[in-house]
Amino acid sequence: MSKHQEHLETLSEIRSLMERSSRFISLSGLSGVAAGVIALAGAIVAAIYLEVNLFEEHHYYVIRQGEKWGMDYWTFFFVDAGVVLILALAAGIYFTTKKARKSGQKIWDPTARLMLINLAIPLGAGGIFCLILIHHGWFGLVAPTTLIFYGLALLNGGKYTLNDIRFLGITEIILGLIATYYLGYGLLFWAIGFGVLHIVYGIAMYMKYDR
Repeated sequence: MSKHQEHLETLSEIRSLMERSSRFISLSGLSGVAAGVIALAGAIVAAIYLEVNLFEEHHYYVIRQGEKWGMDYWTFFFVDAGVVLILALAAGIYFTTKKARKSGQKIWDPTARLMLINLAIPLGAGGIFCLILIHHGWFGLVAPTTLIFYGLALLNGGKYTLNDIRFLGITEIILGLIATYYLGYGLLFWAIGFGVLHIVYGIAMYMKYDR
């Protein structure tokens, strides 16, 4: 092996070590796929509850009277969203932990904390803003708003992990802005943003980093 090749290998190792110390690279593509499947299931259940077609325009932004499946309108949506969130987080933790152990990396370190903090700030602001929208009766803007703030969170936290996450964030923001124009398709855009895009990006990340 020539000295030039040795220097290149040394530089490659140094770069790898620097990346590991400054970025959280244990995110698993399977986490994205699982989250996408769970989000799609949640959207389908919501469509069944509302008795609407995801692919047709509808303006179902009034509080439903009465109960269905033993739950009123708001109870159902909080339960549905809560179950989707918990299952998606559980899947993310499971697959990411599995990947970290396989590659001999720590799952919880200063970089992971920084990433979570930078994700949490836009997500928290978005959650509060959605509650304000609901309080004022602007239900049609809730789905687009969740996509926009989720995209901002990915863009903000992506500085501490794989660059692909930032591209996903930009895509979510664009989709959310489009959804603000086509308000009658909020549930469909939500299913695409949190479901389909997660699956597509998850598969791409798995093929690129996990195999």
